[in-house]
Amino acid sequence: MTRTEHSARPGPLPGAATVLTWVVAGLLGLGLGAAGSRATAGEPLDSIVAVVNNDVVVQSELTHEISVTVPQLQQQGTPVPPPEQLRKQVLERLILKRLQQQRARQLGIKVDDAALTTAIQGIASRNGLTIEELKATLESGQVRFEDFREDTRMQIITARLQSQEVMSSIQVTDQEIARFLEKEKGKLMPREQVRLQHILIALPDQPSPAQVEAAQTKAKQLVAKLRGGADFAAVAAASSEGRTALEGGDLGWFEMAAVPSLVADRAQTMAKGDITDPIRTPTGFNIIRMADIKGGLPGNVTQSKARHILVRTSEMVSDADAKTRLGQLRSRIVGGDDFANLARAHSDDTGSALKGGELGWVSPGDTVPEFEKAMSALAIGEVSEPFKSPFGWHLMQVQERRTQDTTEELLRIKAREAIQRRKGDEATDAWLKRLRDEAYVEVRQDGARVKP
Repeated sequence: MTRTEHSARPGPLPGAATVLTWVVAGLLGLGLGAAGSRATAGEPLDSIVAVVNNDVVVQSELTHEISVTVPQLQQQGTPVPPPEQLRKQVLERLILKRLQQQRARQLGIKVDDAALTTAIQGIASRNGLTIEELKATLESGQVRFEDFREDTRMQIITARLQSQEVMSSIQVTDQEIARFLEKEKGKLMPREQVRLQHILIALPDQPSPAQVEAAQTKAKQLVAKLRGGADFAAVAAASSEGRTALEGGDLGWFEMAAVPSLVADRAQTMAKGDITDPIRTPTGFNIIRMADIKGGLPGNVTQSKARHILVRTSEMVSDADAKTRLGQLRSRIVGGDDFANLARAHSDDTGSALKGGELGWVSPGDTVPEFEKAMSALAIGEVSEPFKSPFGWHLMQVQERRTQDTTEELLRIKAREAIQRRKGDEATDAWLKRLRDEAYVEVRQDGARVKP
């Protein structure tokens, strides 16, 4: 029920209307291109646009992916690149997705239906919807719920793959955290996070002087254009060769210490909207824009020491069954039975069940909203009525409360996350490049005919 478990699911969406836009425009961008676009028996033969190891990407799949990318760009306010540039970027993204899907199959990475249902319940709940309302929202946009389920499954599989292949090997030691805080603690406090946009004018591995000069000239021209008022997202989508070009060059939010090294120093002083001069790296010339800034640390917070019993719902356990079962357990606890013993015997949260349902000290923001709301409403020692969260149905008891200055703890957490993210971004890029380099990939311009 903690944020760690919560955040392993697909990310939150702003609202019910956005669910529809998001799904129709992007559908998480993983499974449906392959699953929903291949020709079926009786339909015209499809053409191959890329061979990826022993698999292929076909024209209908590429067309489908472009068709969902275009409204996604429009919804983000990012102008659509020229057709050939868009086709090239979307095809490369499909190739990388296909390679990751192949690797996941090789490793036997799967997501069972129970985990998938929990993830989708979380998506619906964070948008203020029931599962039935989510289905209706999707279907009103001509999106089949089963397609959405399978696409969500592929999103989770890809996240697990990267976690296993990349993140699991990244270690952060206490010494690294201490050194980081000694040198860069100030970077975490004045500016908590920055949001960056990026344009890359790429260079080959061993560029000639003429190629370097041409790339640098192009980068300088783009900087002048941007500083003259051109929309950064539009220029990135049309001209960048970076992996976020189709997102308008948006790199997302970074903890200050996780800012890419090429712009780490500048990020301390750049104002919102500032644009760097071209920055040379081995990959080419980079242009960075400071899109937004967040700052501040919370200081003193009220923490609750809580324990709970979870009953997950499934095809065999309905909401009514779970609520009734927990109601009976609550009656036993109020009547004198030991909460810890009942948690060990009945809770489906195996991690906390072994500790008698103990969750330890919980800070604001550590749990999903439904859990935090119920926890805040309880008096010390009180046992809650059964309540529902994206993970199932709960009974909860708050054992203690305290006010704690969490600044140092948060700094250590942020330092660890910053180091992990910095290492993880670099390792993921290298891993994807290695996956691509080691694969047999043949891009076809005209396309050969292939039976479905």
